[in-house]
Amino acid sequence: MKHMAAYLMLVLGGNDSPTAADVSKALSSVGVEADSEQLDKLISELEGKDLSEILSSGESLLAKFGSGGGGGGGGGGGGGGGDAEEEKEEEEEVEEAPPAVDMFGGDDGGDY
Repeated sequence: MKHMAAYLMLVLGGNDSPTAADVSKALSSVGVEADSEQLDKLISELEGKDLSEILSSGESLLAKFGSGGGGGGGGGGGGGGGDAEEEKEEEEEVEEAPPAVDMFGGDDGGDY
């Protein structure tokens, strides 16, 4: 999947037919190591083919599965009438920092 993602990004970036070296370089630039065997297989399968045709044929295959989703959730409740009491927001109490003391624990300013 990482190889295909890098391949597609290179195509979107203007490289119409990225090579295995191009994909490896793109992956290594973000710290990902390419699997040369899988990458070579991907490049050979895509070689000489129009990417937009491949994507559209894949889209038609996905359409066979159906969307299946259960729909979105309901909307939030409407604004109540003017009779409803507004909730008062409680203010959070801010904790004050304790007063600074000298290094030895005393604050009287005298000698130790």
